Amino acid sequence: MVDLSQYLPILIFLVIALGLSAAFVFLPMGVARLTGAHSPNAEKNSEYECGFPAFEDPRSQFDVRFYLVAILFIVFDLEAAFLFPWAVSLKETGWTGWVTMMVFLLELVIGYAYAWKKGALDWE
Repeated sequence: MVDLSQYLPILIFLVIALGLSAAFVFLPMGVARLTGAHSPNAEKNSEYECGFPAFEDPRSQFDVRFYLVAILFIVFDLEAAFLFPWAVSLKETGWTGWVTMMVFLLELVIGYAYAWKKGALDWE
């Protein structure tokens, strides 16, 4: 027979995690309804991220500049995420790590200059 008592701490951890997750999700919603903070209106329910209504004719044209700016943000955010570990480990990586990061930064600067020249960063 298999001794399942070793899995009890994992089960307790999962139950606590599930309880806390549910509390963090449903407790603020319940408090908002009880205190009157839950008051939806047309302005609150309007689209604010992509700039066009979500439920329209799917064949309608829309501006892709929002998505282009979002992709550029992700690229440059990843650049910053790569710079921190590189800066911390520069002593161990030496000149090889430095040259590699400079090549990486040069590629990103060339991409930034290209996007700027093409007008991808202009917002009208």
